[in-house]
Amino acid sequence: MDWETIAAPSFFVIAGLDPAIHAVSYRLMRRFWVYILASRKNGTLYTGVTNDISRRVFEHQTGQGSRFAARYGATRLVWYEEHSFAPQAIAREKAIKSWPRKWKIDLIEDLKPEWQDLKRLIHF
Repeated sequence: MDWETIAAPSFFVIAGLDPAIHAVSYRLMRRFWVYILASRKNGTLYTGVTNDISRRVFEHQTGQGSRFAARYGATRLVWYEEHSFAPQAIAREKAIKSWPRKWKIDLIEDLKPEWQDLKRLIHF
């Protein structure tokens, strides 16, 4: 059979890989982010988790992200961290949410002392 006559699959398959194995490897390539938004330097902080950080930051900036972030104007992306697995990202988000405010501020300032908006860096 000629390869040009075979319809292309709707997903990318690596030649020689069993589709079940490929599906597992695809899930492993997914990315998740824990992020912190701020209203301003030393302002209100919002911590969240997402599998699409560009979309989620856009939602926050247009008032569709969360009621809390919209109410307090937390739209500046000041910190984020990538994870390969959702449970790992969720656990990290929960841990950060339980931290004292000082620890969160230290986390942000270790990355960007001036609290610059990092949204320009997230177009992956």
